[in-house]
Amino acid sequence: MEVLQSKAFERLHGRVQLLLTSPPYPLNEKKSYGNLTGDKYLKWVESLAPIFAKLLTPDGSIVIELGNSWEPGRPVQSLLALEALLAFTKAEGAGLRLVQQFVCYNPSRLPSPASWVTVNPLRTVDSFTHVWWLAKTDYPKADNQKVLRPYSDAMKSLLKRGSYNSGDRPSEHRVSSKGFLNDRGGSIAHNFLELEAMQSGRDVRLPNAFSLSNTASKDHFHRECKRLKITPHPARMPVGLASFFIEYLTNEGDLVLDPFAGSNTTGFAAALSKRRWVAIDAQDNFVAQSKLRFSDPIFRSVKEKS
Repeated sequence: MEVLQSKAFERLHGRVQLLLTSPPYPLNEKKSYGNLTGDKYLKWVESLAPIFAKLLTPDGSIVIELGNSWEPGRPVQSLLALEALLAFTKAEGAGLRLVQQFVCYNPSRLPSPASWVTVNPLRTVDSFTHVWWLAKTDYPKADNQKVLRPYSDAMKSLLKRGSYNSGDRPSEHRVSSKGFLNDRGGSIAHNFLELEAMQSGRDVRLPNAFSLSNTASKDHFHRECKRLKITPHPARMPVGLASFFIEYLTNEGDLVLDPFAGSNTTGFAAALSKRRWVAIDAQDNFVAQSKLRFSDPIFRSVKEKS
């Protein structure tokens, strides 16, 4: 907050097209990277909203990933994450509204909360996070044609065949005889984002060129951390998730900001998409390890082409 409200940052007021971040989750236990709990967390989240809003362009967006939290010692979910969203959205002086909700599903997440899933087998695995898209206007810059998903094999066959089962549906919708025959180059992305295929044998139809897979143990960043005996940030955002919103909500040359950058997934994804970026983190070791991302051959290839 000191950096965001500093004299140097005043020149960014009204210039940030996308503020994309994953702040510390509203957890009931402390993590190594620091987090507040309970009412202190809510007040802190609320205080961020007007600061963020001041940085945005008139048609800019805020995208925040928030996970679930559980009541301490009880097998019930906490309302803290929802209360945090409401506090942030309704913060005085921010002028924000909720544009759309996204769900990021990660089937590779470890069974959690462990005490109520594996130790006491009472609950199912908490396997998704919420991603909230907010803005100061009802019409922030966005173009879903830039994040089209590849057509499914069934849709490709339909286009090739030139016909399908049109007519009335039980839902009382009427499907025209030619409405689905216009090849737009792909299907519109869903607000449910899979990090891996939910069913074996079915491809994940990615909305962009970057893999959404969260099995990060094989990526360049993780391999370099292991080689250098560096402990990577414990809560890394998938590159594909960041790149989806960057492609969707910004153009080349736009400015992207992540005030809780961690290992700087956002900055890396922004650089790959030829956006300008600013990233902040409170811990020097995470800032230092984020530099490893930019030794990735993928980044060097993009840089050479540009």
